[in-house]
Amino acid sequence: MSVFGPVVKIHPVVVASISDSYERRNEGASRVIGTLLGTIDKHSIEVTNCFSVPHNESEDEVAVDMEFAKNMYELHKRVSPTEVIIGWYATGFDITEHSVLIHEYYSREASNPIHLTVDTALQSGKMNIRAYVSAQMGVPGKTVGVMFTPLTVKYIYYDTERIGVDLLQRTRLASTRTKGLTSDLSQVGSAAARVQDMLTTVLAYIEDVLSGKVTADNSVGRFLMDLVNKVPTISAEDFENMLNSNINDLLMVTYLSNLTQAQIALNEKLVLL
Repeated sequence: MSVFGPVVKIHPVVVASISDSYERRNEGASRVIGTLLGTIDKHSIEVTNCFSVPHNESEDEVAVDMEFAKNMYELHKRVSPTEVIIGWYATGFDITEHSVLIHEYYSREASNPIHLTVDTALQSGKMNIRAYVSAQMGVPGKTVGVMFTPLTVKYIYYDTERIGVDLLQRTRLASTRTKGLTSDLSQVGSAAARVQDMLTTVLAYIEDVLSGKVTADNSVGRFLMDLVNKVPTISAEDFENMLNSNINDLLMVTYLSNLTQAQIALNEKLVLL
């Protein structure tokens, strides 16, 4: 459930980092917290990175190592100066009284920070991720409280992150729960196989329309026409020469990289001797 407000876009590396910090938490710790980094525009908040912050928590009080958080952010700015503090995260499903105190600190570091909760314990059967912004409520001049309002959460990724996500997906079906990276040629073969499957589906639809088995859909026809128009006009011989040239370049780069790795390994052994 969400209300009107900015959309929170989360990258896979953020979820992986939070899960890793939870698995490496100190003995006896019920949850971990950390700083969220990213960028902000008028309509969305993009969470691109994060780091955990040490803290001690009990029923009566909470202590957060703010000096550690500041030093980590200063070091991070040297690598990614465009990423700023946009809020903080905590593992768990609920918002506690201590969350209000921690949120007050981040309110001094960022304008209207977000609070991200990650259900790493899978209380609801899956890893629910929720984002909130705070707003004061109460009677002016008297008792004032804080209300956390939910925001819409979306998951996005860069093209380079998609490789890791696809690899993690394949480990679900592996018996050993491990999976290695495929070679470049294997990826080209997989992409070609997917394209061939798509072309088979399109051809089957066209044949069904021509035979009268399926009623023609004008929108599908327009999409197919746009697809055909985007295909460059090239002869079969020129296409084959271009493909062979690209494959030769790829094989040369692979050979040079393997040769470089062998030379580095040999150099390390000679240095040790």
